[in-house]
Amino acid sequence: MPNSAEIMSKSIEDFVKVQRRMLLARQENAPKTYADLKEEYISLKVLLSSLGVNVTELDKIKE
Repeated sequence: MPNSAEIMSKSIEDFVKVQRRMLLARQENAPKTYADLKEEYISLKVLLSSLGVNVTELDKIKE
């Protein structure tokens, strides 16, 4: 079973990846892809916040 540090690390990696893909979807004018990724973005942001991670510096989307 992963410990909280491992969960936090993996979630941060996932958060950064989702944001990068959201920015690409926005540039490519792919609203359905963006909306789908936004759901994962919100879930990861909530998870990280609940783990005490300040996502302000990581958050490039600001939604």
